[in-house]
Amino acid sequence: MLDPHGLYELADDLPALDNPVLIQALTGFVDAGSAIQLSRDHLLEALDGRVLAKFDLDQLFDYRARRPPMIFIEDHWESYEEPVLALHLLHDALGSAFLMLAGPEPDLQWERFIAAVTSLVDRLGVRLTVGLNAIPMAVPHTRPVSVTAHATDQRLLGDHDSWLQRVQVPASVANLLEFRLGQAGHDAMGFAAHVPHYLAQTAYPAAAQLLIESISVNTGLALPVGTLREAADLVREEVDKQVGDDEQAGRLVASLEQQYDAFVRGRQGNLLAGSGGGPLPTAEELGAELERFLAEQSKDNDN
Repeated sequence: MLDPHGLYELADDLPALDNPVLIQALTGFVDAGSAIQLSRDHLLEALDGRVLAKFDLDQLFDYRARRPPMIFIEDHWESYEEPVLALHLLHDALGSAFLMLAGPEPDLQWERFIAAVTSLVDRLGVRLTVGLNAIPMAVPHTRPVSVTAHATDQRLLGDHDSWLQRVQVPASVANLLEFRLGQAGHDAMGFAAHVPHYLAQTAYPAAAQLLIESISVNTGLALPVGTLREAADLVREEVDKQVGDDEQAGRLVASLEQQYDAFVRGRQGNLLAGSGGGPLPTAEELGAELERFLAEQSKDNDN
């Protein structure tokens, strides 16, 4: 493996940090409802911060697979939306410092990238790394958004219930990073918000709100969600109106509600509803759903 330190440029004036939390918000894999992107953008806009390290994306990013947008106006190229992968230092509402790794998921050199992040975890004294994810599931938008929690150590999960015994899904850098950190003896965990599958291709701020609230509950960070809550209320009103105007959509939501409520009653608060009439998706069904979602995203990016 090439030297991992060659993947990033570190700021000269590193601050003294008191065992901070690191939030990893990498996009490009499964991001149903754009919940990861919404969470990341919200925190970067709402909180004071600066960049501590910037990664060399020319070594990590497949530009032909995920072509960044450019704007052409009349007779010239006006702008280029350069992808950026960086480690940010932010402060919560009470002034507590934490870190956030934000940007596109690397396409290349996964193990080298993970080694680079692990070196930063060691150098900056990170006490806990928290990953964000959002997956399309057969749940209705009329019920509270639910979340799946996972961790390198059972003690980190608290009262989060397990919802599936075994499942095989496509790998991602974020999930592999959590796995590798655990192998190296570091504490790491993640949250995957469950987004109604019929809303997976549109922005769903309620899922982003839950992801940020889950971080706050499990880390003690005071993270704001006010604007996300307002956006979630507006989206809910719009979706309710569209469902009310479409008889077929109404039947779909009603069926999901019945299935969801039956599952909640049967599992005492485990809020994951399955598909195909059963209480939970099988491992094959969940893996196929993720593969389908990724294929749709790839087609959208190619158009």
